Amino acid sequence: MQVGDNLKEIAKGKAKTVYEYDEEHYLIEFRDDITAFDSVKHDIVGDKGYYNCQISAKLFEILEKNGIRTHYVKLLEPNKMLVKKVEIVPLEVIVRNIAAGSIVREYPFKEGTVFEKPIVMMDYKDDEYHDPLLNCDMIQALGIATENEIKKMKEIALKVNDVLKEYLGSIDILLPDFKIEIGKDKEGNLLVADEISPDSCRFWDANTNKSLDKDNYRFDKGDVLAGYKEVYRRMFGEVPKQK
Repeated sequence: MQVGDNLKEIAKGKAKTVYEYDEEHYLIEFRDDITAFDSVKHDIVGDKGYYNCQISAKLFEILEKNGIRTHYVKLLEPNKMLVKKVEIVPLEVIVRNIAAGSIVREYPFKEGTVFEKPIVMMDYKDDEYHDPLLNCDMIQALGIATENEIKKMKEIALKVNDVLKEYLGSIDILLPDFKIEIGKDKEGNLLVADEISPDSCRFWDANTNKSLDKDNYRFDKGDVLAGYKEVYRRMFGEVPKQK
């Protein structure tokens, strides 16, 4: 029997399932589903959940070592993570270092432009409205977060950016952009939550600018799992032959 077989399912997202574990914790199962464009595109990629879980766990550990609080506790199985219970703030907090993706399509930036300072954006996390960009006034009007909470979330996101850029740079990976989700624990503390993986970040090879992330699936640029494996190999030193 695997961990989670008898646990109550709390939520099932596009690529992860959340279970009630105990009074203080959830269990998150990283599945092999992969989606794009609000799930218009959907496939199953074997072992993708394993690699996302492993990569996320290590990056959460790195954030914690650098003083950034997260919901991560430990791995229970290769694709199952024990996390602290938090209430997710319905925002995608996005940090952009290099112009790529939607910012190129929607604004007059040339792909590959390196920004002098990171751009922080916040989207409303809701597929029904296609995750629209919000400003601070809209976030407050919708009752999502206070002005002080918005400020703190931006500070957290920029600190995450600094830590990830330094670490990934040491293994020859560029970080054009990423999104994080932030949750509140029962004391109201803001914690980095969800995942930090090739599903939620753009990872480029530092020498070739080749995508090592979900863009290979989104835009049919290459073998998506090969990119995830390469990120894993650089982080852990080798790709496992089997789970």
